[in-house]
Amino acid sequence: MFTDAACPVPVGHTLLPIARAAIATALGRRLEAVEDAAWLQETGACFVTLTQQGQLRGCIGTLQAHRTLLADVKANAVAAALHDPRFAPLATIELERTEIEVSLLSPLQALQFDSEAHVLAQLRPGVDGMVLEFGHYRSTFLPQVWEQLPTASGFLAQLKRKAGLPPDFWAPGVRLQRYSVSKWKESELPLSADGGA
Repeated sequence: MFTDAACPVPVGHTLLPIARAAIATALGRRLEAVEDAAWLQETGACFVTLTQQGQLRGCIGTLQAHRTLLADVKANAVAAALHDPRFAPLATIELERTEIEVSLLSPLQALQFDSEAHVLAQLRPGVDGMVLEFGHYRSTFLPQVWEQLPTASGFLAQLKRKAGLPPDFWAPGVRLQRYSVSKWKESELPLSADGGA
């Protein structure tokens, strides 16, 4: 849906400045971004990830599309900067050295399995994002997490840990859904000169 081939301006060149401008505005700084692409009004789900020198500084997102992509990118960018409970709110002085990545999610697909071994055999390292649910426990990992957890067993164990479950936990009520992403990072795109301001 949101592919570079389908859009006159590459998707990342549109979304990344919007995310940065939304954060800057929330911090009281004026930064403009072009928001007139028609496809921004389609519903979409995204995650916005902030890093500093390669270290995570915030990550918030939406698993299922329920508002326009434009609104989703803006809201998640501000939430990643100011409301990720793992980090203190981003200070204005940090914005210049903070790199932004936007990941657009495909629709969730329920995984069919009869055992944990069956799950592990189906996981696609580097491709699958995963949502785990068990009762009120819930967690997700973007496909980018495979870079730190390259094995299926390690990926699933840490996904359970993130949900608040023991890494060796397994029960019949476990539900898993997978998704893929298209992602864009500021350092990988030649943005305009003021894109990093």
